[in-house]
Amino acid sequence: MHIGVPAETRPYETRVAATPETVKKYVSQGHRVTVQSGAGTGASYLDDAYSAAGAELVDAPTALGAEIVLKVQTPTDSELPLLKRGAVLIGMLEPFNTENSSKLAAAGITAFSLEAAPRTTRAQSLDVLSSQANIAGYKAVLLAADLYPRFMPMLMTAAGTVKAARVLILGAGVAGLQAIATAKRLGAVIEASDVRPAVKEQIESLGAKFLDVPYETAEEREAAEGVGGYARPMPPSWLTRQSALVHERAKQADVIISTALIPGRPAPTLLSVETVQAMKPGSVLIDLAAGRGAEYEGNRGGNCPLTEADKVVVKHGVTIAGYTNLASMVASDASALYARNLLDFMKLIVTKEGALNIDLADDIVAATLLARDGEVTRKA
Repeated sequence: MHIGVPAETRPYETRVAATPETVKKYVSQGHRVTVQSGAGTGASYLDDAYSAAGAELVDAPTALGAEIVLKVQTPTDSELPLLKRGAVLIGMLEPFNTENSSKLAAAGITAFSLEAAPRTTRAQSLDVLSSQANIAGYKAVLLAADLYPRFMPMLMTAAGTVKAARVLILGAGVAGLQAIATAKRLGAVIEASDVRPAVKEQIESLGAKFLDVPYETAEEREAAEGVGGYARPMPPSWLTRQSALVHERAKQADVIISTALIPGRPAPTLLSVETVQAMKPGSVLIDLAAGRGAEYEGNRGGNCPLTEADKVVVKHGVTIAGYTNLASMVASDASALYARNLLDFMKLIVTKEGALNIDLADDIVAATLLARDGEVTRKA
């Protein structure tokens, strides 16, 4: 089959959907692979490496005109008309964005959105959310260390002792756990909070203290269990108690990294304006939910209303970073992991003989199928 790999054109996106490593494997399976010239430059994968792996270097219309198109982000309005009707598109296609899903369906393509893959053992090798969130959690800590005007570890010097930074992690999914591990390596003292009791052991195994908010009702316990590996919205009673605890711990923190996201819903508000006002001058907040939170004064924040998407701002003496694509800041490794995710997914829809075979009896294929034959097949 003809597999196309176009360059990503959305702002702040430097990743690429195939690397020379995965291109070589596609070619060895008998596929024709066309890569848009310069597609991998932002991730340090140069055209010569793709050519050596067996790919043809082409322009955007040729890459987008393939039978199977591999992308990182969903096509833009200018890219979509270049895809052929009946083509297969695989990428992170925003499955909860109904307007985008309708556009993909109207274009007559078969679209697979890998963010919708089930959180099962079998799907782990193609779990794009985990592979990219892992990188985001790592990069968030490095950004915090860069913006924080003091040392992260404790230092004993001739001029006196420097205390270790106190880091508060909100949300202990893949990004949060990686943030804990990275902050620990830098010598910080870490506390972490999550609605799910099951992650307490993971948090403590990485060397952080778990901020426990006891459950007082059966409704709170049931919500805390989550669904499909994701957190669920918690009852107001529990959120009130958690907010009070987070407020107190945030006042003592030097660095806060918030990672709380619920698929298909606005990001929960974990740090109020009043909490930011109470934080120490010079402290830092890295908000991984930037741009996906509630509206506040005409701006859509994140886990904190004061966050501004893709900006670093100082509010009430606190530096707040709202980068929306942290994985793209580690583009080489992020692309390598993402490309392997796509390679593993391709095994589910392409036979060993190289023919397309979309088997909806496969739970992963069925869950990720977003549009087909002019219709949206997955409801948000």
